[in-house]
Amino acid sequence: MIYFDYAATTQVAPRVLDAMLPYFREDFGNPSSVHRYGQKAEAVVDSARETVASSLNCLPDEVIFTSCGSESDNLALRGAALAMREKTGVNWILTSRAEHHAVSKTAEQLEKRYGFQVEWLNEDESGMVHPETVEKAICHETAIVSVMYANNEIGTINPIREIAEVCHKNGVLFHTDAVQAAAYLPVDVKSLGVDMLSLGAHKFYGPKGVGALYVRKGTPLVPSQTGGGQEFGLRAGTQNVPYIVGFAEAFRLTNEEREERTAYVRPLRDRIVGIVLEEIPNTCLTGHSIDRLPNHCSFAFEGVDGNLLLTLLDAAGFACSSGSACKTGSPEPSDVLTSLGLPREWALGSLRVTLGVGTTLAGVDAFLKTLPPMVEQSRRLAIDKHR
Repeated sequence: MIYFDYAATTQVAPRVLDAMLPYFREDFGNPSSVHRYGQKAEAVVDSARETVASSLNCLPDEVIFTSCGSESDNLALRGAALAMREKTGVNWILTSRAEHHAVSKTAEQLEKRYGFQVEWLNEDESGMVHPETVEKAICHETAIVSVMYANNEIGTINPIREIAEVCHKNGVLFHTDAVQAAAYLPVDVKSLGVDMLSLGAHKFYGPKGVGALYVRKGTPLVPSQTGGGQEFGLRAGTQNVPYIVGFAEAFRLTNEEREERTAYVRPLRDRIVGIVLEEIPNTCLTGHSIDRLPNHCSFAFEGVDGNLLLTLLDAAGFACSSGSACKTGSPEPSDVLTSLGLPREWALGSLRVTLGVGTTLAGVDAFLKTLPPMVEQSRRLAIDKHR
């Protein structure tokens, strides 16, 4: 199998696994315990927090460890919306349909169950949210704005710094989901100007099951998980020491090697995009053609069943996705593709090809040789099905 689904998850890097292993058996203490086992575990968590803070350019106590990027998104959106309403009475949430479901479904729940008003920000045909759109929608009743840094399904990069400026000019909190972006884009929170930023380790060669949320000091936040008061009272529960260590090491390596990794995958991405658009008729690139993640290709093929295409590719030895890994297998087009205005007969034929450290030119060329006949076969089968 040749793996082309790095946006869904990545393998744990050897150096990351090596850093984690001692904390499963030898140094297994609970960071909340007062004895030496606990003190050592607490010191390791503190060191990991400092490492992450250094990479984010923030204070250590502005880093909250969570179980994943989705939990970070939930804590940010729900926690800030509730806190701001309690503080000032504001009741509006601004976000877009192109967000990961960890944001969009949380916004929908806040509207349905908690009485908030959600305004869905329009994106352009590339899936980008423009600062001018936020400027027009924001008002004195807005509690929080959430716009993702880079889209997991179509790769489009949003102008986060400019959107943050609009929010702060209006005295409104701004959160960004940087789960997909962090592997390849700078995440200096001071430069970006965000109030909150979500991360998930398994997108940059760390373990699944651990994430982080940057929360700028002074940002009001209601904890969504209460208990023993860990993570500065914002996320209760015994800290997952080995996974936190793995997160910190993976994030440190990502920040050190970001330029090198980007330089490696970008030409491979460009090769895939160029040849697919040239050789497969009735195909479009979804997402922005320039302002997109350097490892990310996404397409829509007219008259193709995306899930059938994935099955054919899998049988041929290629692991790809039809969009979000959370969406794969659904017979309906994703909210992201629908928000772009793609007709159903195009949106159902989506394919996401994402690259990483294990991608090779030989693997890319083998894929490019296989994909065109697979798309043609999928189209023929779709025609036969509807006869």
